[in-house]
Amino acid sequence: MPAPFHQISGPHYLLRGLSLILERDLRLFVLIPLAINLLLFSGAFYWLYLQLDQLFTWFESTVPSFLQWLSYILWPIALLTIVVLFSFIFTSVANFIAAPFNGLLAERVELKLTGSEINDEGWLDLVKDTPRMLSREIHKMGYYLPRALACLLLFFVPVIGQTLAPIAWFAFSAWMMAIQYCDYPFDNHKIDFDLMRRSLAKKRALNWGFGASVTLCSGLPVINLLIMPVAICGATALWVDHYAQLRTGPVSKCTKLDLG
Repeated sequence: MPAPFHQISGPHYLLRGLSLILERDLRLFVLIPLAINLLLFSGAFYWLYLQLDQLFTWFESTVPSFLQWLSYILWPIALLTIVVLFSFIFTSVANFIAAPFNGLLAERVELKLTGSEINDEGWLDLVKDTPRMLSREIHKMGYYLPRALACLLLFFVPVIGQTLAPIAWFAFSAWMMAIQYCDYPFDNHKIDFDLMRRSLAKKRALNWGFGASVTLCSGLPVINLLIMPVAICGATALWVDHYAQLRTGPVSKCTKLDLG
């Protein structure tokens, strides 16, 4: 028997998203954003690896011979740092580029969970909706950047600021992840971004818990490559359980695209 809503935590929806991406009829819609994420991350990582190789070649030609052993220590440290830091950056870039396909995945998950009929126009409707979806991503960036800058400035405030900065950064990142992924099912129903944000704030603990679990997974190598479709599926399940009453009309993008 499913747990009552008040007993369901945010991380539960991330686990639910993990179970949903394994469904056969969602496979196509999972693979497209996943492939975009993998291509972007692997390409960027390879480019950075080449830059590191040049840097360490210069390093080895500059330092005295008795310090050459330092490169064997610095290489793995540099690679690990790049993987962790760029996990967050390239996840954001991939979300922007894959936004139309992320919307399709959210739509298909909602159809699977609710059985609601979808007014379908196929790929043509996706193409028509792409400018609006990208504009929505820019809107999210406009919300994100000034608040992220404020959190980062805390790192330059001695003692108190530097103590609170990591906590503030994680808390804001978790909230932003909830906004990022819940936005796809909300946007499928043409619900205004500000209305979506206020709606999420009314159940802040639930949504922050979901975003916190996504944030933690986004910082884990390999797992961060899979987190985007999992989080979209989980956020759509959260929408169905808690926000579907806000829908203003049928969504329309995907049934004809199902090849599974």
